[in-house]
Amino acid sequence: MTRRTVIGGAAALAAAGFQTVPAYAGQGQDKTVRLSVLGTTDLHGNVFNWDYFKNAEYDDSAHNDIGLAKISTLVTAVRDRIAADRHAPRPLLLDAGDTLQGTPLAYYYAKIEPITGGHVHPMAAAMNRIGYDAAALGNHEFNYGLDILRKFQSQVRFPLLGANAQDWTTGLPAFPPYMLKRVHVPGDKPITVGILGLTNPGIAIWDKAIVENKLTFGGIVELAKEWVPKVRAAGADIVIVAVHSGMDLSSSYGDALPYPENTSALMAETVPGIDAVLVGHAHLEIPERFVTNKATGEQVVLSEPLKWGMRLSLFDLDVQKVHGQWKVVGRHSQVLNANTVDADPQVVTLLQKDHDTVVGYVNSKIGTCTEAMSAATAPWEDTAALDFVNFVQADAVAKALAGTPQASLPVLAIAAPFNRAASIPAGEVSIRDVAGLYVFDNTLLGVTMTGVQLTEYLEFSAQYFKQVTGTGPFPSSQVTNAPTPTAPNGTPDYNYDILGGLTKPLTYKIDIAKPVGSRITDLAYDGTPVAADQQFVVAVNNYRQSGGGNFPHVKTAPVVYNRQVEIRQLMIDYVTTTGTVDPKAFHTGDWSLVSNGVPITVTV
Repeated sequence: MTRRTVIGGAAALAAAGFQTVPAYAGQGQDKTVRLSVLGTTDLHGNVFNWDYFKNAEYDDSAHNDIGLAKISTLVTAVRDRIAADRHAPRPLLLDAGDTLQGTPLAYYYAKIEPITGGHVHPMAAAMNRIGYDAAALGNHEFNYGLDILRKFQSQVRFPLLGANAQDWTTGLPAFPPYMLKRVHVPGDKPITVGILGLTNPGIAIWDKAIVENKLTFGGIVELAKEWVPKVRAAGADIVIVAVHSGMDLSSSYGDALPYPENTSALMAETVPGIDAVLVGHAHLEIPERFVTNKATGEQVVLSEPLKWGMRLSLFDLDVQKVHGQWKVVGRHSQVLNANTVDADPQVVTLLQKDHDTVVGYVNSKIGTCTEAMSAATAPWEDTAALDFVNFVQADAVAKALAGTPQASLPVLAIAAPFNRAASIPAGEVSIRDVAGLYVFDNTLLGVTMTGVQLTEYLEFSAQYFKQVTGTGPFPSSQVTNAPTPTAPNGTPDYNYDILGGLTKPLTYKIDIAKPVGSRITDLAYDGTPVAADQQFVVAVNNYRQSGGGNFPHVKTAPVVYNRQVEIRQLMIDYVTTTGTVDPKAFHTGDWSLVSNGVPITVTV
């Protein structure tokens, strides 16, 4: 689906949502100069507006477009507009992290043809072509190991900043903390811009296996308090922070670390000397937010440009000389929409070969399946397709917990029927076949839950079913997708969770003749009724663990595993490694629908 309506220039900016912001109108002897700063974040390996798993142009319900090729067109349009004003300085371009992971394009050049062999990473090539000035490290920069990250660092023509990424032994910065950029002002002294980069402390948990004994990660607020004065002392007239941390205070890892995960607004509020913040990590669209610093009373402007290159943040900082020094006297920000422009043909040409290589890889055969697995009936009967997802999730968590206090606990997994159209054929299997079973970019966590919590969780999930009596046969529309107060048009399939065991079966029945809240019967683990206080480790995706769907207990359950690994990639890796998928190895009849205790029949 093509949604591009304009190509570039002023029309592109207008269509992208650009709004002209009045310049600072205060009194003063010196002129006001507007410095513009552009920003991206959470690009996650996206260069092209392409969904590799669907083998088609990217599209979503909001008709967003993605990728650096489109961002390049927006950046050029802004630069051209500013260049038309001979008195305005050239804008800066920054990124707030999470560049190296997220698409098959990124995966291919980390794992299949790693850039350590000499190939220039497509994200490095694209960002160099567009002309970035600096980028903060994101947590996903560490996913593929320090060798890949250091090679990427050597390939980009701009610094990767991370003031709180510190050497394990010395505590000194392992990456440049900041950079000073002298911006030419026609007819006047240059503006010295200090750009401070901060990354997420959660890396210490999420990529522990990679960074332990090598790198440590201090708190964002704590290190900003240390480094902002240093940046000012080094000569910065303006300080901009690119930080890979969400806007509002929260932590997915609870109190497992002494430093919060999401703390951008708190940093702006408590650390003096910051003028603007490019926010990343949370995948939210926040065009403009103002925070008043408690120490100085000065306003700080913050912006987060969604994800994947869907948006481009544009900061306008009005600066004026006060006692001979440049000072920010006015500040605004907005976001521009990438779905209004064509891809930059120069970026496309530069990376077309890499793109084609990865398209071929994703459609390549990686193994075989002994018998077909379909998700068509997964919402109302136990299927091998969903058991496969649960098996891979539980297996990954169980292996990671070896040697930990939780290693002796039974391991379960939760999956939902995301895509009824998905199937893995008998015979040869491609990456795309496997990916079809898991259409979201969720990552895997492991939490601990008790028997009574599992029961309440399953009862909540079972509200997905409409209340019917009799044994049927019922058409599936008469049984599934029940309306609820929070889903008046019907509970979506992705909010029906199915549980399964790894080494031993977790079995239960759902009696849909009963009212919501009293449907789960015969819940047993390895044939023994589950005790209320029995402890389990449960593999679950990050969307559910963070509160998505509002399922009980899982959001507050203790987290025992979180390496930020994509579930979809785990499934692909399993097939690639084993070479053969045999449903007999993991498919068991764990759950079933009954009516007043009697099995029912559901048809498509």
